Amino acid sequence: MKGKPVDMTEQTARKWLHDRGVTVTDIGELVLYLQHHYHENLLLDECIKNVERVLSKREVQNAILTGIQLDMLSEKGMLEEPLQSIIRTDEGLYGVDEILAFSIVNVYGSIGFTNYGYIDKKKPGILAKLNDKSSGECHTFLDDIVGAIAAAASSRLAHRVENVE
Repeated sequence: MKGKPVDMTEQTARKWLHDRGVTVTDIGELVLYLQHHYHENLLLDECIKNVERVLSKREVQNAILTGIQLDMLSEKGMLEEPLQSIIRTDEGLYGVDEILAFSIVNVYGSIGFTNYGYIDKKKPGILAKLNDKSSGECHTFLDDIVGAIAAAASSRLAHRVENVE
């Protein structure tokens, strides 16, 4: 983002997203997927601007760092059982990954919750890749975090458009 210096927490969160194969454009495409039916002539650039604003929030950065760290530790087999197996296999009843994602969605209100639920079920774009277990990588937390960032950015965009109209 131009104009504002990026602090160490934000730099690290962005780097870790990038290192795990997620770009701001990937998340912007999810926002476009969620919002194109509601906003005529919506452009990817506008979606990316909203993603950038969401990524600038400390609560979001903390969730990114926490979730990615747990995924990385699980990949290395460094968690104690049964948590190691639960996270490594993305056990369906675990739910803590979604709770962490809710901390992101909660920053921008109730529209984000419905967007998150929808995108978490559909798993379009980068979410399909992150949810693919055949890669050998663990993205138990990351797929939910990315979906939550997109949902929060969608909510932010919806609120901004509503205020303009």
